Amino acid sequence: MSRLGWFIRARLHRRLFLWFGVSIFITGLVVGTMMSLVGGPGWRQEAERARTFVSNRLAETWDEPARRDALVHSVARDLDVDVELRDASGALLMRTGPPCPPHTELSVTVEREGVRLGTARACYGHIRARQPWRGPMMLVLAGASLWMASGWLARRLSRPLETLARAAQELGKGKLDTRVQLGRHATGEMSVLADAFNEMAARIERQMADQRELLAAVSHELRTPLAHLRVLVELMRDAGGSERTADQMEREVVELDALVGELLASSRLDFGQLAPRELDGKDLGARALERTGLPAEALVVEVPDTKLVGDATLLGRALANLLDNARKHGQRVEALRLLERNGQLAFCVDDQGPGLLPGEETRIFEPFYRKDRGGEAREAGSLGLGLALVQRIARAHGGETFAENRPEGGARVGFTLLREGPASVKAPPVAARSQA
Repeated sequence: MSRLGWFIRARLHRRLFLWFGVSIFITGLVVGTMMSLVGGPGWRQEAERARTFVSNRLAETWDEPARRDALVHSVARDLDVDVELRDASGALLMRTGPPCPPHTELSVTVEREGVRLGTARACYGHIRARQPWRGPMMLVLAGASLWMASGWLARRLSRPLETLARAAQELGKGKLDTRVQLGRHATGEMSVLADAFNEMAARIERQMADQRELLAAVSHELRTPLAHLRVLVELMRDAGGSERTADQMEREVVELDALVGELLASSRLDFGQLAPRELDGKDLGARALERTGLPAEALVVEVPDTKLVGDATLLGRALANLLDNARKHGQRVEALRLLERNGQLAFCVDDQGPGLLPGEETRIFEPFYRKDRGGEAREAGSLGLGLALVQRIARAHGGETFAENRPEGGARVGFTLLREGPASVKAPPVAARSQA
């Protein structure tokens, strides 16, 4: 379970369960107290009347043993109890069953005109086993049953909120097709909330799709005039124009083209538009060096297996950004290395610059961080998005970025990635790729 889902469950489900239990306990106490207050005196009065009745009947027949014994047997039979009769001195007159224990359930003093004639004691221990715990146990079982039922009710009430919490978390992760289906757990208010969430998610999905289409169209339209500008620069050179001006224009065009490429790569990550396939790390590194005009000898492979799964365009952009960062801020690229790091395949670039300042090991990957190794402002046109984009690409492939100073001088900046790709960046089947 997610952290948010656990929080919702703990704060609602458990609190409802606890409060149901407290309510049942308090209700039991109140009902018991009220029954004791209302019914107690009445029962005592009825019991006292019964003792008086039995005492009077026995007093009437006390001097006639036959009638008295018949009355005692009748009482014992009708009430299903054992009765023993003793005279005023405590001598046993008769008994209908086994001897009663010293502490009997009922003892009646037989009197006539204020004179004590004897005592009648009734007990039922050998007939019906005395179980004083039976009443409290029944109350406990009833309360426990009600509490278990309240637990089910609390879970039923909290489950829609838990489902909504999970859906909100999935939507926050970028899964814009997430929708809430409450099913049989839907109630009036929860159904309204679920419908509102689904409508919001659908609106967000449409807006993001529109933005993606707009960004793709704008990027395409920007690439076209950039290509025309490059042609015009070459024509200006051929026509004998200023070489310095042509070089400046070409650098600006290259910078704009790189910026458009970074924006496109960033938008693909935003919308999860990855195209994973099986790749060779050596080929990726060689192409990156070729595109940036660096010699192929700069590629150093320190692992026997360089196979991986990933998006070739995005990984190529990450390697180009690493090499460009080393050239601009590390003076010169010494090597592009493929090595093993923490059980993952790593691409890293070694430069010959002054190294990283304390704290820059993580800060250089922050968006818009625009300080070079010496602490001076970077050149105009650099937005500080290059290494931030590298980090996003690495994380999209199940890896992470790293930066460190080398013992021999200079810095090493790179990223790791899973060889097989994370769950969201799995290579499609060969048949599917061939159809595409």
